[in-house]
Order: sequence, then structure tokens, then C-alpha cells
Amino acid sequence: MTITLAISNQKGGVAKTTSCFAIAACLAEKGYRTLAVDLDPQAHLTMAAGYDPDNLEKTVVDLLLGEDEQPEWGKVIQKTTLENLHLLPGDLRLAHIERQFGERENYEFLLRQTLSPITSSFQPSESTYPNLISAYDYILLDCPPSLGTLTILALTAANWAVVPVQAEYFASRGLLRLLDVVEKVQEHTNPALDYVIFVAMYDSRNRISQRVFKEIQQHFEEKILPTPIRLDTRLRESPIAGEPIILYAPRTRASQEYRTLTDELLDQIQSKESSQ
Repeated sequence: MTITLAISNQKGGVAKTTSCFAIAACLAEKGYRTLAVDLDPQAHLTMAAGYDPDNLEKTVVDLLLGEDEQPEWGKVIQKTTLENLHLLPGDLRLAHIERQFGERENYEFLLRQTLSPITSSFQPSESTYPNLISAYDYILLDCPPSLGTLTILALTAANWAVVPVQAEYFASRGLLRLLDVVEKVQEHTNPALDYVIFVAMYDSRNRISQRVFKEIQQHFEEKILPTPIRLDTRLRESPIAGEPIILYAPRTRASQEYRTLTDELLDQIQSKESSQ
């Protein structure tokens, strides 16, 4: 079964894309066949993986527009520096989709339908799809910093919303708005959607950060992953190198924290599966 994770927060600057790429890389490092999908018009995930979105022949936009009856997945999905990690890139045209698709009936299901051919039943041949691997175990959706159409598409397609949040007062308040949207998606388009939270860009020396982190832990209890991702300059450097943090600086504190966080996320997912 393919598990889809929507990495989402409407607030920018919370390490959403960095976390998406890092968690995807940690999953790939464990041997899981992983696809990272860039749904942000800024295409930062695409650039972090070492690609120029303006020079790609096709991106996720072409798939969502559905102009090809039989999409050429091998031309859209790109390899990364990790063997088990692939990228479905995005580009600026996603901003137009954000405006156009909101007026379509049942637009919420478009991404789920678009990705369905490459989930659990997908078995590409090497000659036809040289860039692809069979049946992705995990698909990670890097959402835009908004609660608009693209985020709704992602949440409707996902099994889990994975929400990075800063240990700051206004950031934690904004978290409640996103969870309201998650609840509405559960009611209308994706009743199976679940969510987890983790703290990113954590300043362990700051008393306010410590206090807010404890309050978030107390309020959300089992919904928050225990390990916070602390501030680390290497996290800012790795996108320039076109590599996830665990390749760019594998022995750093940030790499270890993301590995631990990924283990905690897998525990949440497996715990839910075993209880069903």
C-alpha cells in the first residue's frame, strides 16, 4: 500500500520544504521507494533537488492539466541523488492551477486521480519508464504556504497531513486554522485523513520557544512527534548543494534529528495501520 503524506502549513518560513525533502530522503535511506511531489508554485523543492523548473520539459502541472491521455511518467519524474528517492517537479504554472481549478466541480479529487497510476499497482518496465521504480511506498506532497486549492488537492489525496510548526505564539495560533481545514477535508472529501505535528526551527536556548513547545505538547499529546528539529545553518546550505541534509551533512545534529523524526512518524503510521 502506498502511503501519501501532505507536508503542509499555511505559514511560510517554517522549514516545510526542507522537512519534506529531508523526511523523503530518510525514508529512501531506509529502503522505501519514495516520491517527492512539488505542489508549491515557488518550486523550491524542485530547486532543492538540483533542478531548474524553467528548463524541465514537463512537470506535475502537465499531469494535472490532463492534456495527455497516457502521461509520459518517465519524462516527468526525475531522479535524485538518492537511489530510492524520485522527484515529481513543479513550476510557476501551479499558481494558475490554484486559480482555475477552484471553480471546477469535484476538483478536490484531481490530484488523487492523477497519482493513482503510480501507487500500489504500478509496475513500470525499464525500457518504457527508465526513470521510474515500481509502486512507490511513500509519496510526499510539498504543499504551498496557503490554505487554497492546491492544499485542498493535497489533503484530499493524502493519508496523513504532516504539519511543521515553529515554537512561537503566532505560529501555534496559525496551526489551529490549518487543523480546521483538515477537519473540513475529513468531513467532505477524505474521511480517512489523519495528521501529526512536529516542531521545526526550534531554538532550545529561547525560553519562549521552550514554553510554547511544552504547551503544544500538552495540547496535542499523541499528535505531536517528540523530536523537535533545532536551528542548524547546514539546513540552509543543503538546498544550494541540491542534496537533502542527510547527504549534504550526514553526521550533523539536523540529520540525526530528521532520522529520529522519521522513525517517530513511521511509528505513528504503523500504529494506526495495526489498529485498523
